[in-house]
Amino acid sequence: MKFEAVFDETTTELEIVEDANQVTFDDDTQSYELHRQENGRYLLRMGTKLYKIDNVSYDKHTITFTLNGNWHSVDIRNEQDLLLDRMGFKTAGEIGEGELNAPMPGKILEVLVEEGDEVELGDPVAILEAMKMENELKAPIKGVISSIAVEKGDSLEKDALILEIEASG
Repeated sequence: MKFEAVFDETTTELEIVEDANQVTFDDDTQSYELHRQENGRYLLRMGTKLYKIDNVSYDKHTITFTLNGNWHSVDIRNEQDLLLDRMGFKTAGEIGEGELNAPMPGKILEVLVEEGDEVELGDPVAILEAMKMENELKAPIKGVISSIAVEKGDSLEKDALILEIEASG
């Protein structure tokens, strides 16, 4: 899958071939290994280099984390996101709709809310495993959970409905 990443104000196009554990950027293809430890730390090996990734958090297209102890923020957009941006469309979260859809293909590890629960904008509502990483999905709006379309263990395609939130105040 192709992506565009803005890292430390530098824009890089990259392609990840997950099945082959390969990434291509700056016309260079490298193999990688990514492992999540029990303490939440990720170990990323690219070639002979080992990187320690901690404190990972997600907000729409932005991932914030520490890399070998230094804070970084990366804005990630896939091919579909870039096309929608060029056409002037916004995602459901950006326009305040109450649907949470899978941002990428993956497997539901946990649903953190139940129907009827009140949530605030940005509250964690589900855990999606994708690309060998656990991704905490957050409420796109403040409201009450009106329906949950998934269960633990479900495999999802990109943009599959996870849950709906009825907006409040």
